[in-house]
Amino acid sequence: AERDSILKEKKRINYCCGLSCILMSLWLGCANLVESMCALSCLQSMPSVRCLQISNGTSSVIVSRKRPSEGNYQKEKDLCIKYFDQWSESDQVEFVEHLISRMCHYQHGHINSYLKPMLQRDFITALPEQGLDHIAENILSYLDARSLCAAELVCKEWQRVISEGMLWKKLIERMVRTDPLWKGLSERRGWDQYLFKNRPTDGPPNSFYRSLYPKIIQDIETIESNWRCGRHNLQRIQCRSENSKGVYCLQYDDEKIISGLRDNSIKIWDKSSLECLKVLTGHTGSVLCLQYDERVIVTGSSDSTVRVWDVNTGEVLNTLIHHNEAVLHLRFSNGLMVTCSKDRSIAVWDMASATDITLRRVLVGHRAAVNVVDFDDKYIVSASGDRTIKVWSTSTCEFVRTLNGHKRGIACLQYRDRLVVSGSSDNTIRLWDIECGACLRVLEGHEELVRCIRFDNKRIVSGAYDGKIKVWDLQAALDPRAPASTLCLRTLVEHSGRVFRLQFDEFQIISSSHDDTILIWDFLNVPPSAQNETRSPSRTYTYISR
Repeated sequence: AERDSILKEKKRINYCCGLSCILMSLWLGCANLVESMCALSCLQSMPSVRCLQISNGTSSVIVSRKRPSEGNYQKEKDLCIKYFDQWSESDQVEFVEHLISRMCHYQHGHINSYLKPMLQRDFITALPEQGLDHIAENILSYLDARSLCAAELVCKEWQRVISEGMLWKKLIERMVRTDPLWKGLSERRGWDQYLFKNRPTDGPPNSFYRSLYPKIIQDIETIESNWRCGRHNLQRIQCRSENSKGVYCLQYDDEKIISGLRDNSIKIWDKSSLECLKVLTGHTGSVLCLQYDERVIVTGSSDSTVRVWDVNTGEVLNTLIHHNEAVLHLRFSNGLMVTCSKDRSIAVWDMASATDITLRRVLVGHRAAVNVVDFDDKYIVSASGDRTIKVWSTSTCEFVRTLNGHKRGIACLQYRDRLVVSGSSDNTIRLWDIECGACLRVLEGHEELVRCIRFDNKRIVSGAYDGKIKVWDLQAALDPRAPASTLCLRTLVEHSGRVFRLQFDEFQIISSSHDDTILIWDFLNVPPSAQNETRSPSRTYTYISR
């Protein structure tokens, strides 16, 4: 019994000693037991530390808080400081480094805690004290909205710098300059009138912009939600063609919509009132394609001609007779125009002015009608009923490569940067890398020929002969891991005939159809009654979500 009692006591003592070592390690700031033993040895060598022996022979450490010779220490310290103050800065630094190197780990920790706040500087508060407010404002102007909110809460001086520097106004202006969505929203909501004022007295105070910012964010979130849920306000233009019905092509801006009709005319519509402002006549065949800028409208027709019109007066400025059959598509930009035709050829034109347009080169290679062209400074891209997309050099007009994959003729295409998006009578949409010719994704969902397609940085919008308009998630489509079932965000069904052409921006889609209508799908100005609905019983909208 006595032996068992002794064993139990030894176990208890060993347990207490182990616990003491762990606590000592933590107190000394040591990373492990070996380090703590080194620190313990250092402590034992100090005159202010006493080691006690426990009954089992282990050591216990007691740190004395009192110095044995307080008077001597004070005199020695004053003398050291006196000498220290007489040294140069470099000598002082060298001395302190040498002193620190002779200290223990736990002493380093105390010194670090002492130095840390001394090394911190409130430069935003300090700069205005030196008359450098503009530098403090410039530093904070790089913050995003979340960081700017946090900076306002640091102290009153930071809040003053943000307020007097009009940093919320500058943040909004930066977003308007760099993001088309912000720019368009500023124009449509009217708060662009408060931006880009040279003098602070010309506009509202910083608090106005501080409260405006969350309203803008709410607007943007609502627009995104409306796109995904298919909520919109629909406006309809009845073209009332006299003979054959159908709107083959269109383009719009903030003031007008210009459309090319099957009845050979070009009609210009007021985008606000939806009234027809002007009718241009002259083509003897359907107007199949058009493009305009601030000076001219260029149209292509089934009468095989290309006509150039004055955008303001509607006067015909030039007629180009080159193609043998219908001109199916055209694009112009920066003094260059490209047209394509049912005659299987592509014509490249130098466009010095509306009246000075000369043929540079004819590109031949397709084995069927060339339905669509697009180009930039590097490549001309064409698509044909022969199921191929061909890439040509813009500068030399030489053939570069062919993109193969569609199983039937290709009806539409858009090209930007490295990305080509095409639609075909095989009912699919394909995404291509123009540099390597690889097909990145196939989008399936339309039930008939995909007649028109457009894309921006977020979405692809397509229209087809099934009368449907589909909105696709572009970023997801470019991600090979994204399931095919998640790519179509919304299907909009309102046209009663084939969809021939569409154009869209951040706020709306404008489409035209064989049913002789132009529809404006507005995702910004959605009535409150429609915000909680995905289908309005008072209208004939139908939304089909994949």
